[in-house]
Amino acid sequence: MVSLLETPIEFLKGVGPLRGTLLRKELGIHKYGHLLNFYPNRYIDRTRYYKINELQNNVAEVQIIGKIINIKTVEFGKNQKRLVATFVDDTGQMELVWFQGIKWIRESLKLNEMCVVFGKCTSFNNTFNMAHPEIELMTEHQQSLRSAMQPVYPSTETLANRGISNRVINKMMQQLFLETQAVFSETLPNYLNNELKLIPKNEALFNIHFPKSAEALAKAQFRLKFEELFYIQLQLISKNLIRKHKIKGHPFTKVGTYFNDFYQNHLPFELTNAQKRVVKEIRADMGSNAQMNRLLQGDVGSGKTIVALMSMLIALDNGFQSCLMAPTEILANQHFNGLNELAKDLNINIKLLTGSTKIANRRIIHEELENGSLHILIGTHALLEDKVKFKNLGLAVIDEQHRFGVEQRSKLWKKSSPNPSETAESVPPHILVMTATPIPRTLAMSLYGDLDISVIDELPPGRKPIQTVHRFDSNRLKVWKFIRDEIALGRQIYIVYPLIEESKTMDLKDLMDGYESISRDFPLPDYSISILHGKMKPADKEAEMKRFAEGKTNIMVATTVIEVGVNIPNASVMIIESAERFGLSQLHQLRGRVGRGAEQSYCILMTSHKLSDDSKTRMETMVRTNDGFEIAEVDLKLRGPGDLMGTQQSGVLNLQIADIVRDRDILILARNYALQILKDDAPMQKPENVVLRATYIELTKKKNIWNYIS
Repeated sequence: MVSLLETPIEFLKGVGPLRGTLLRKELGIHKYGHLLNFYPNRYIDRTRYYKINELQNNVAEVQIIGKIINIKTVEFGKNQKRLVATFVDDTGQMELVWFQGIKWIRESLKLNEMCVVFGKCTSFNNTFNMAHPEIELMTEHQQSLRSAMQPVYPSTETLANRGISNRVINKMMQQLFLETQAVFSETLPNYLNNELKLIPKNEALFNIHFPKSAEALAKAQFRLKFEELFYIQLQLISKNLIRKHKIKGHPFTKVGTYFNDFYQNHLPFELTNAQKRVVKEIRADMGSNAQMNRLLQGDVGSGKTIVALMSMLIALDNGFQSCLMAPTEILANQHFNGLNELAKDLNINIKLLTGSTKIANRRIIHEELENGSLHILIGTHALLEDKVKFKNLGLAVIDEQHRFGVEQRSKLWKKSSPNPSETAESVPPHILVMTATPIPRTLAMSLYGDLDISVIDELPPGRKPIQTVHRFDSNRLKVWKFIRDEIALGRQIYIVYPLIEESKTMDLKDLMDGYESISRDFPLPDYSISILHGKMKPADKEAEMKRFAEGKTNIMVATTVIEVGVNIPNASVMIIESAERFGLSQLHQLRGRVGRGAEQSYCILMTSHKLSDDSKTRMETMVRTNDGFEIAEVDLKLRGPGDLMGTQQSGVLNLQIADIVRDRDILILARNYALQILKDDAPMQKPENVVLRATYIELTKKKNIWNYIS
């Protein structure tokens, strides 16, 4: 059967070269197999036939049996025509209307023959009409491979204009099932089908395209969704197991002086239980013979940096160097200051390397790296330069990794390679990826299913939850009064304006207008204001940040440049202008810029009165909860997995039938079964797994999701 499914689509009866080209270009359907796996996105109940006198002005599609008794072309507007047919049944009459393809449709209409029309009805001048209906002669209608639930396939404007309607795709599907005799090979092992009561593959494919009933459709959907998610999980988990088996890591067996001294004598506060659990997981990983590849998720301010430092101290106890790579200079500087402060009594050599590092300092860094006297190097992309060579890099920590490409990350891997003259085999460093963007569990299982995941899900003690309120522009005077009161108490304020790439000029104008009106409302010498935006030179940005950090200015007016990693404990109020223009995770990240000190902090979301339903949901969610994971789940529901990961990864989860938000339970079930099977038979070589192995090998030949992942 596989070979028949490889047949080019134009060879299917009723397709041909022209339609074949369109199907390829518009829907990515190149072969019979692609058409078979082109699933409907909704279904319409076609069991009921309406009478004309039962029609109502609504959006639902209806089908009516009757006949056409008259056809005419009506001219309207400038050089425009429409085709109008009078359609009758035994209860009344209505009009069928076409605006496009008039010549072709007129030739195909038959007068006074019983037929079935199907489409949406609207009422105009007390007469019902149906625009661009599907029409089928009663004789054809009774013979066709018809199901109670009529499938509706995804389409495009081009296909609709070229006459490839839903009915045409339906006919192609019928032809495909005739030519293949509806016999398709089973892709899941018998024990799995029996245990989960899954219907056979043949039955599932037939009922997804021609469902006999709502119940049969539900069983088909469950079977196909499970299979799709199961094979993705099988791939990801296999990849993880293979890496652990094949890719050796440095075994850090010692937990020695550096780690113990820090833990016993210099910890600034008691670790939370979540931090202790994560440190334990990392210790176990680095102590094995395999390379660690762990994703550390923790909300803003949950204490990821201290976990990173403790991991680096384990590397140091075992005689290895570490590095930490951050996406921006501001963030790299902050990590450098934070780690230096934590490790100040440990006699460790920590240095910072960014684009701004002076040449003389770079020389020292390069020298100390190669002779091993530099223990920890923190930096930006500058760490990836060829000149940067470590004596023995044992741990690489990557912060906010979605901002780095795959190539950049693999460059970091090679930094631990011995000199070409040495014959020793290259052992890659352990990798710890950190993110403050909470990733919903379902997405993490699919996108990072090949990484081990640790989560810090509690905030350090003494942190007060940030209070969030939503205010309309009409409340601005009250908000300004609140700011004055906070400044009088010695606090500092952020006011952030949106930045959307397409309209940089407009956004800069928004920011500058905002800055001017704030300067009028908070005049010198009583108040001092900083400004920060992407068009400024790095040195100017640095100077403005410094003034704000040192408390020389009360208000920082900025674009989202400050979203990641600015740590100013004295800033207690975050005002987000036009908050409706931000995504949920971005609002949550911005809110995390305050609440860093012991004082109560506030986040004020300013919007206009006109809000879409999604915007209202975002504002309500922000006000209701500070939990980043809950926010990420809502964000995933609103935006879908593609948008959530940003454009460079939006194609990652191009699933054919499953939906990782709606089908979360099936995803968890599929992952558990994949784990269980691989634990028992990793190479999939037991007799009962023959089908599994064959399907798995077939799937890995095709470029699919796993090529994109970490």
